Amino acid sequence: MSEIAQTDEAYVAHAYARFPVEIVSGKGALALSADGRTYIDMGAGIGVNAFGYADPVWCQAVSDQLGMVQHTSNLYFTEPCAKLAKALCDRTGAGKVFFGNSGAEANECAIKVARKYASDKWNAAHPEGGQPPSTIITLENSFHGRTLTTLAATGQDHFHGLFKPLTPGFMHIPANDVVALEAACDLPETCAVMI
Repeated sequence: MSEIAQTDEAYVAHAYARFPVEIVSGKGALALSADGRTYIDMGAGIGVNAFGYADPVWCQAVSDQLGMVQHTSNLYFTEPCAKLAKALCDRTGAGKVFFGNSGAEANECAIKVARKYASDKWNAAHPEGGQPPSTIITLENSFHGRTLTTLAATGQDHFHGLFKPLTPGFMHIPANDVVALEAACDLPETCAVMI
């Protein structure tokens, strides 16, 4: 085990099952390990970012921006934030964007939006009240994040045991089972599908 791996093992919480590879540099989709091997990084989107390695345009843009202002609290306006939001809306047709710090935060937002939308629709159609649909269907063996709620959305029971009680309102169905998906979607408590 390398010195870096030993230091990591000693000081980093064991939240991930690491591969025995120490990445020291990269270019584009290629990652170079400490022992001189070159890998094509096919997992670059895990944890939100999929920029590749050392793209010169991206590196220069980040360097230039860090020389002016880095990310501030969301309590303030910044030109990069406003321009990126506009560019994303222009390209996607979305009316607004939500910037999150991680995939789990983005998924938490999606869960809240789905439940709020379902609640609003229910309340408009049922002024007498009642329980709006709030169950979200996800797939068995899925992974949606490490927060308590996204962990509940994750369809892997071995992650659940140590953290109960989990956030309620998720149903896990087998992947590629259209009959199970249709049946789950037909349940009155279902408000969304998260894949």
